Amino acid sequence: MEPAPDRQPGEQAVLRRPGRVDYSAAFAAMQKFTDARTTETPDEIWLLEHPPVFTLGLKGRGGALTHIRDIPVVYSDRGGDVTYHGPGQLVAYILMDLRRRGWGAKRLVGAMEQSVIDLLAGWRLRAERRTGAPGVYVDGAKIASLGLRVRRGASYHGIALNLDMDLTPFSYIDPCGYPGQPVTQLIDLGIRRDLDDVGQAWLKQLLGGLGYTGFVSPSENRLPNLK
Repeated sequence: MEPAPDRQPGEQAVLRRPGRVDYSAAFAAMQKFTDARTTETPDEIWLLEHPPVFTLGLKGRGGALTHIRDIPVVYSDRGGDVTYHGPGQLVAYILMDLRRRGWGAKRLVGAMEQSVIDLLAGWRLRAERRTGAPGVYVDGAKIASLGLRVRRGASYHGIALNLDMDLTPFSYIDPCGYPGQPVTQLIDLGIRRDLDDVGQAWLKQLLGGLGYTGFVSPSENRLPNLK
């Protein structure tokens, strides 16, 4: 069993909800943020969605794909294999100073997965994690995909939850490297909620599970403008 999250009085995360953001732009912003942060930089949570894109993690590197069908492919530095992002999927990027918190990557992965499990439990959906295959599953179908990168003692990338999206592109790939892996989403499980509603509910689970006392929002919700 994972130890309970550290709870440091007054520790808040910066929350950004920039809406729909091109994946490559978000990826570059995460890298720049991680490279620029200091030991005093607050952790951040970014809740957003992406236009249609396939992303290849480190296990999927080595190819020369630029598109699958008519959907662009981006090579990422997260762990894992290939996955799909698109409208109707909510992505939570967790930019945490693991060294400062005394956390390891395994603990962070478990906390992210648990945030989705607890969120779905509130809607009477029984979800679970799977050993050796990070993410969250309902009746064997994957509803949340997870990928992480740790650099300079800090994390970036995160977890993507399927709400109400076109799942067809998942059939063009082996989701996360597993041939025939079924994929599901909230609307197909009888839960009809928009991104704002799910974001509000999921944020509560993320904050608690990651050990934050609350959040602060910048005056502008865009991603950090780092040079």
